[in-house]
Parts: sequence; structure tokens; C-alpha cells
Amino acid sequence: MARVLLAEDERLVRQGIRALLEKAGFEVVAEASDGREAIRLAEQLRPDIAILDLAMPNMNGATAALELGRVTPGTHLVVLTAHSDEEQVLAALEAGIQGYVLKSEGTADLVRALHEVVRGHTYLSPGISRMVVSASLGRRSRSDDALTPREREVLQLIAEGKATKEVAQLLGISVKTAEFHRSRLMGKLGIHETASLVRYAIRKRIVQP
Repeated sequence: MARVLLAEDERLVRQGIRALLEKAGFEVVAEASDGREAIRLAEQLRPDIAILDLAMPNMNGATAALELGRVTPGTHLVVLTAHSDEEQVLAALEAGIQGYVLKSEGTADLVRALHEVVRGHTYLSPGISRMVVSASLGRRSRSDDALTPREREVLQLIAEGKATKEVAQLLGISVKTAEFHRSRLMGKLGIHETASLVRYAIRKRIVQP
């Protein structure tokens, strides 16, 4: 029986997915409401699979996937999301996601994806597989590729309205270090005001509007 960590910020959605997975024979060992909590629980429990929503507060699914790939490399990563645009899908795949499932595809699609990734395969919902095949990862030019995972975390928190002191507390770093990351990411992106930084984060789907 595969052990699953479920990360989704909406409690009712989590409950529904949990019931589905348990009925299908999976063991849900923990639930998380954001990416940061998912990482903490994954380090403790070492689940076979982590199911991540992309649009979560504090740390989104793509950023969490990058960190989970480092701290629990044996955990298979599956995204369950409503977002199907190319930017989101390719960013998730680059982050190490092995399964990308659209919420609109139905419950059977999620169960199929979990079985596939446990076997070591990559699974994409039928609604997006054609788009991914036609897209070339090598030809894409992304200005945010230069950002480190930490800078992406800081960007998300700033875009969510967190002050520098709150960012420092959430990340467990000093205020001075948080200010350094903020200044560095602004320099890399060529953005020098918070409002423009927020618009950039929304455009790149790092946060939801």
C-alpha cells in the first residue's frame, strides 16, 4: 500500500481527495495546507507519494516540489491542479513533478496517475499531454530561471503582502538576510517597486490574483 502526503489549502477538497484515495487502496499518512508544511511532514514521514496543489499560500506547489526533490528524493511528486497553461505545466515538470493531473479530468485520472508514478513513469492528464509534447523546454527563455529557490520563496511571500520582518520569521532567517534576498531578486528581475513585483508574481503564476 503506497503512503501518500496530501498538500491542498482547501480543507473540504482535502477531505474529498482523502476519501477517494483511501477507497482506491492508498494510505494518506498526512495532510498539509501549504508547501512549507508539506516539506516538514515529508521529512518526518518519508511518504511514497506527495500530491501537491500548485496554488497554495506561503509556498506554492512548484517551489515545494523543488525542495522535496532535495530533502526526500525517494518521494514521487504529483500535482493536482486546475491550471493547464503551458507556463505552469512546464515549470512543474522542470521542478521534478512526475505526475500532472487536472482537477477537471475526474477522480479516475488521479488514481491512474498515482499508479503510474509509483512504477517510475511520468503521467500527464489527457487534457495537457499534447500541449507538453509540442512545447520545447530547450527553446524556452524564462527571466525567472535565474532566481534561486530561496528567492522564489521570498518573491511569493512579498507578493502575498508579507512585510520583510514576517518573511524573515516564516523562513527562519534574519531580517537583514530577507532584505538581501528581496534586493537581489529585484535586481535580477529589473523590478524596483513592490507593486511591479506583485504583478510579476501574478503573471508568472507564483501567486494567484
